[in-house]
Amino acid sequence: MITLYFTTSINCGGCVAAVTPYLQTLSFITSWDVDTDNPQKILTVTGNNLQQEEIIAIIEKAGFSIQPMEV
Repeated sequence: MITLYFTTSINCGGCVAAVTPYLQTLSFITSWDVDTDNPQKILTVTGNNLQQEEIIAIIEKAGFSIQPMEV
């Protein structure tokens, strides 16, 4: 199991609802969460064989900015 962290522009419940259908299309993601209370709006993604580039592409396709975080 791998966990990746990203800073995003996903900043409210409506934004979370907007990205949900996009993230649900990626079968290798087992769970994800956005901390909208954190100023960096941190997206945490857990799953098997996670591809950082694919997650970035799907979030950008949903219309949000995203940057990988070093943890």
